[in-house]
Amino acid sequence: MTQDNILIIIILAVAVVLFVTERLRVDLVAMLVLITLSLTGLVTIEEAFSGFASPAVITVWSVYIVSGALFRSGVADILARFMLRLAGTNYLRILVVIMITVGIMSSFMNNIGAVAILLPAVISIARRINVAPSKLLMPMAFTSLLGGKMTLIGTPPNILATSIMESYGGIEPFGFFDFTPMGAIVLVTGILYFVFIGRHLLPDRTPGGDLSQAYQIREYLSEVRVRDASSLNGKSLADSQLGSQYDIDVLQIRRVDESPLQPTPDRRIRSGDVLLVQGNSDDILRASEALGLEALAQWKFEDEESQSDREMVEITLSPQASIQGQTLKETDFRARYGLTVLAIQHQGEALVSQLADIPLDFGDALLIQGPRDRIDHLRSDPEFLVLETPPIETRRLNKAPLAVIILVGVLIAVSTRILPVSTAMLMGAMLMVLTNVLNMDEAFQSIEWKSVFLIAGMLPMGIAMQNSGTAELLANGIVDLVGSWGPLAVVMGIFLMTALTTEVMSNAAATVLVVPIAIDAARALDVNPQTFVMAVVIAAATSFLMPIGHQSNVLVFGPGGYRFFDYTKVGVWLNIIIFFVVLIFLPIIWPL
Repeated sequence: MTQDNILIIIILAVAVVLFVTERLRVDLVAMLVLITLSLTGLVTIEEAFSGFASPAVITVWSVYIVSGALFRSGVADILARFMLRLAGTNYLRILVVIMITVGIMSSFMNNIGAVAILLPAVISIARRINVAPSKLLMPMAFTSLLGGKMTLIGTPPNILATSIMESYGGIEPFGFFDFTPMGAIVLVTGILYFVFIGRHLLPDRTPGGDLSQAYQIREYLSEVRVRDASSLNGKSLADSQLGSQYDIDVLQIRRVDESPLQPTPDRRIRSGDVLLVQGNSDDILRASEALGLEALAQWKFEDEESQSDREMVEITLSPQASIQGQTLKETDFRARYGLTVLAIQHQGEALVSQLADIPLDFGDALLIQGPRDRIDHLRSDPEFLVLETPPIETRRLNKAPLAVIILVGVLIAVSTRILPVSTAMLMGAMLMVLTNVLNMDEAFQSIEWKSVFLIAGMLPMGIAMQNSGTAELLANGIVDLVGSWGPLAVVMGIFLMTALTTEVMSNAAATVLVVPIAIDAARALDVNPQTFVMAVVIAAATSFLMPIGHQSNVLVFGPGGYRFFDYTKVGVWLNIIIFFVVLIFLPIIWPL
């Protein structure tokens, strides 16, 4: 083992620890890896920054733009609505149709985008048939990962693995549909698993139907009237100290012969005002006695919901949200959006108190209430995703045929190898912009920049492992460990290593690290490297054990009311089954 090997292994170990602990953002960790490799001389300056000009990275962000165009033009919505109309009202049929739909969509667009598009529709269906959303959302997230294995552009690991194969030389890279046979097998496996086994393991935690019942907020909402002698008379809400002293949140102010008023900080409280407040009953009673308030009957949800201009809906942070980690107070949510947050589904719990101080995270679901026009405005905000089916009229339907033509043209160019995939996808992305399917600002918003910087930062690690012989060293270690059992045992050992790695770090990063090892292991055994690489990219899609394994899992975490180990309970058996399915079918489709 050389000094370079030791340095690379140390850098890799530190990076893995940072990925696992999440003390730093994953894209920042990748940039630190890039800088460290450059400063230690393990890669040249050109190699250190080659990731930003890599055809694989260009392909990845081009796919994000094309996915954004399919979203803006309504193509994805039309497909989703058509498939879901076929589902009817039977739970099992709905479950199967959802999994097939998201699998197909994930084959040709970003799988996180596919889940984001279907999420509002699936929740609406769950409410309509009175089924817990938790019975539908996890299967949708898992099969979106498996559906991404169907084509070259389905997921970044496919693109990255193919790019690394090209860099080695002497290895035939994968074509566009080379992934389809194994991808279809693992997708069907996932669907059958949920039909016969997985659906019985899914939690029934979040009830369908009424949102107030789902978040259990009825007992925390009350109405109080401001008496003539109340000390609040004439004070602004900011000066009332209802929140700081009594942990009570004012959601609405009602006055005689006036429309309900939004509780802005400078709103003055008057005698006779009826305040809709949220808080613990003991706190409300204590505030009423101290401040001269009269407790009224329990607030009626049906009265509020019958008002034509007001709605109660769920929202969650969008995949492009920049406010992760900020509180409602820091974002000035009420003043900015004119809406009130009633509850937050955070880390598996429905929270109804001290909401202003809870840091928002990906996977949180927020129950909000307010005027319909404000909620409609929120639909176009890049920070949030409204969890109800959007009106199809909000999409640019007149651009849908053009978007389909561009997509089909790109697929033909790539599948027939008329153009390299990076060139074809970039042309497709630019054509989407030039034809106004989406504008340039929307194109930039569609790109998952964290993933782009993560991939660009980790690609030099793959180069360093390849140039220094570290990948070959680790590959020989694996061959020495299980090689006596034959090449298939080595393949499955690498599959298992990738599957475990992708649970604690990005599947793109795991692919960059493991593919060079897989190729060198295949060369050491003098067998087909394509078989080994295919095992890696399939294993990279098996992030089922934890919600943090993939953003698709995180996206459904709050809306489904899941807890951390719900994923482990359901996912571990799917991981085991896919392991044996790959063991059987991989050497048949990709002979060693």
